[in-house]
This record gives sequence, structure tokens and C-alpha cells, in this order.
Amino acid sequence: MKQIQIIDAKNHVGETVKIGAWVANKRSSGKIAFLQLRDGTAYFQGVVVKNEVSEEVFQLAKSLTQETSVIVTGEIREDSRSKFGYELGISNVEVIGESQDYPITPKEHGTDFLMDHRHLWLRSSRQHAIMQIRNELIRATYEFFNKHHFVKIDPPILTGSAPEGTTDLFETNYFDQKAYLSQSGQLYMEAAAMAFGKVFSFGPTFRAEKSKTRRHLIEFWMIEPEMAFMHQEESLEVQEQYVAFLVQNVLDNCDYALDVLGRDRAVLEKYTNLPFPRISYDDAIDLLIKNGFDDIQWGDDFGSPHETFIANSFDRPVFILNYPKAIKPFYMKPHPTREDVVICADLIAPEGYGEIIGGSERATDYEFLLEQIKNHGLSEEEYSWYLDLRRYGSVPHSGFGLGLERTVTWISGIEHVREAIPFPRLLNRIYP
Repeated sequence: MKQIQIIDAKNHVGETVKIGAWVANKRSSGKIAFLQLRDGTAYFQGVVVKNEVSEEVFQLAKSLTQETSVIVTGEIREDSRSKFGYELGISNVEVIGESQDYPITPKEHGTDFLMDHRHLWLRSSRQHAIMQIRNELIRATYEFFNKHHFVKIDPPILTGSAPEGTTDLFETNYFDQKAYLSQSGQLYMEAAAMAFGKVFSFGPTFRAEKSKTRRHLIEFWMIEPEMAFMHQEESLEVQEQYVAFLVQNVLDNCDYALDVLGRDRAVLEKYTNLPFPRISYDDAIDLLIKNGFDDIQWGDDFGSPHETFIANSFDRPVFILNYPKAIKPFYMKPHPTREDVVICADLIAPEGYGEIIGGSERATDYEFLLEQIKNHGLSEEEYSWYLDLRRYGSVPHSGFGLGLERTVTWISGIEHVREAIPFPRLLNRIYP
């Protein structure tokens, strides 16, 4: 007899199969027991009818506790009443591992309690749906960049310097010298782009930022493409195509997860319409001031309320272009006609989810970069390898970084980024 996974039930209608699963929930009447089963691929219902099985099997089914692991045997049937579309008519139940007093019950639990039990909370249908969307974004990321002939390059996690300053870095000892957990692989990706043309990295990054907002994690995953022979406008086109591709693939492949989360597909479909709107930093400041934001002036970075208001002025993600040089990293290309801004853009997600992409065209002039490194109090020696990229065949190049968890949060329509990663690291949490 074949053992299958729940997700493959549609391929075995009318067949008797075995499934290894956990009992997520259970209800019973005098003559029927309904088991809500999950196996990691999907959820569906198993039905045990008293007069179709032995008394022993029926009593066992009725006594099963939440999260007990079982192997169930039965016939796959179509079930038009369920969103999944199929159920299992159970003929036998074998208990593999009992579960007693499972702490996460169907009742309401506080956030701290759920976070303390994150290792178990991941089993719930909502968390399962969020992780399915995360998994789809990862899969679609590889598909998009492979299709467009990018090469995946893995930058180091331990670095001897900081691409965006040292204030938010985790420092560690590297034998007889200091090292830092990477806050971005970008500088290394620039080196890789000079070797391979178009590259991307996908890995963990770390920010020792003492923030408790719903948008911040201490450890998160970044997708960082870098493209040689490419100016900023072309990079913006890649960015919007990539984001629209991610949204479309979730719409195409995560139907059940979107149902569980109650995410409005019509809203998501709007985000696949290209091009995305663009607004300059100058105009964004004017927009805010005209609408009563007295707490901001030219030269300030945007906070969450500012980004939300700007995003709500459009019906899709919006690029904010050309920020002041003083609030951006040293490596960005200066504007050709202005001293005060650099060629860069942040992509702001709709619905109050904030920045999901930061990117820029990179400075290519050796003397300019050397001066910037000195002005930022950075070590010329530590960045000598980065300056070499401008000495040996420098070309126009652009790149960006997309935060995976913020994108998962936005597309899933959930409130807090902590649910968008399996085991979140927050300012006050490193357990479990």
C-alpha cells in the first residue's frame, strides 16, 4: 500500500493509501469522528465512521489528543465542501507518538506565550500558510534570477569592515583581530559583478539596531543583486519586474495559504501592474509638508508614518528617488547636476509595510570613492580591495537589496515581521 503526502491526495482519488500525519484537531459525534490532519504539506479531514471500522479503531480515533502523530489508512475521496477539496475515509489508525497537554490550544494565546513556544506555534495553520508564502518567494527568486542569467554568489558572513558604518554591527573576535557579522553583502557583490556581469546573493544579514518596531528584526535574509554595465533606471526596471514576479507567483501557487490568511487577491493583483510609480525625494518632502507633517524637513530620513502616507498616495509600490547624500552610504553615485543628492531609490510597499528595497547606482570614480571613505572615517587600507574595483576596468553598475521578511509580511498581509521568519531574533528575544 502506497504512503503519500496530503498535498498529493488529488492524484489518488479512489485509492486506499497510508498517510503519516499529526492530529491538529478533532471532533466527534456518537457515530463519526472527524480528525483534522496535517503532515507539513497541507491540512485535510479524516473521517472515521463507527460502523465501517472495528470498535477498537473507532475508540482510538475518538481518544486521540492534539498533536499526536499517527499513520492513518483509508480511501481518498473528493470533498466539495472543503477548500482543500479532498478528505480521507479512514479504515485504520496507528499511533506513532502520543501528545499530552499540548500547550497551544484552539483558544486565544498572548503573543509572548506564542513566541516562547515558537517551536510549536509553527505547526498552526496560520504560521504554516506564512511559511508556505515565504517558501514560494524563495523559489520564485531563484527562478527569476536564473531566468535572467544572474549567477548566485555567496558573500562572507564574517567581515573585517562595515559597508554602511559600524553603529549597528555585531562585533566578534576573529583570532587576533576584530570582525563583524555582515549587515550587507553588497560590496562583495560588486566585486562579483565585475567577474560575472549579473549576480545575486541570498543569505542572512545582521543589524544590532535597538529597535522594537513591527518592521525590524536583528537577523533577517536579504536578496542582493548587482549588475555591471547598468544604470539606475535600468535597475529600477529589474526591481519592479522582480517584485511583480514574486507577487504573481504567490497568486499562482499559494491559493490555499492566501485563503487561510484571508488575503484579498484583487489587492495583490494590482501590484503586478507595471511600471510602478516614481516620486523624487524632493517631491515626497513637499507632499508630506503640504499634508500637515510638521515633523519633517528636507534632509531628514523618512519614518514609518511618512512612508505610509507616501505609499497611500499611490495604488502600488512606489519608488522614492534620489535621497540627500548626507543620509546615504558612501558608495552611492553622486547626482550629475546636484551636489546634495545621490542616485538611489527606495521601494515603499503599500498598506503601511514600508521600505522593502533599497538600491542605487554605485560610484565608479576612484578619487571620489577614496575621498568618501576618508570623509566617513573609514580605513583606506581595509577598503583597498573595494577601491581596486575602480582601478581595474571600472564600469557603470547598479544594485539593490530586498528584505525577504518585510516582503513576506507585506504579501501575506500580516501585521508583524516576527511571523515572517521561522525563529525570529528580536531585541529582547533569542529563545527558542
